[in-house]
Amino acid sequence: MKLIIDNNVFFSLMNPSSANSFLFSSLHAIFCAPEFLKDEFTEHKEECLTKSGLSVHEFEMRKEHIETKIAFIPPSIFEKFLEGITLSDQDDVPYVAAGLATHSAIWSNDKQLKKQSLVKVYATAELIEMLMTDEA
Repeated sequence: MKLIIDNNVFFSLMNPSSANSFLFSSLHAIFCAPEFLKDEFTEHKEECLTKSGLSVHEFEMRKEHIETKIAFIPPSIFEKFLEGITLSDQDDVPYVAAGLATHSAIWSNDKQLKKQSLVKVYATAELIEMLMTDEA
């Protein structure tokens, strides 16, 4: 299974005790994310650091470890899919485009994103269920 990770899932991975962190280390999946997620993370680093409960050193080590397990997708790979995708939240369009370009599902807890039908979207609870039933 290939999964595009959205920004909220990516940010939550910085908390080592989160359900998303457990899934990230337990799922047999190829994880991908649009490259711009690195920039978004930099913008929200202080908030993620605070929520993680980690020291700055632990946080940086965790970030490096997580980033080694994610294939970051440059815009050139999915930009041709951007046109023609209309969603209620335009910030979700690059995730759908990346999913189409890489034939991947999306890991997101965004209820609006689940309403589109171009790419399968799995919420954390669904992935936990799949893991528990050996489907992931």
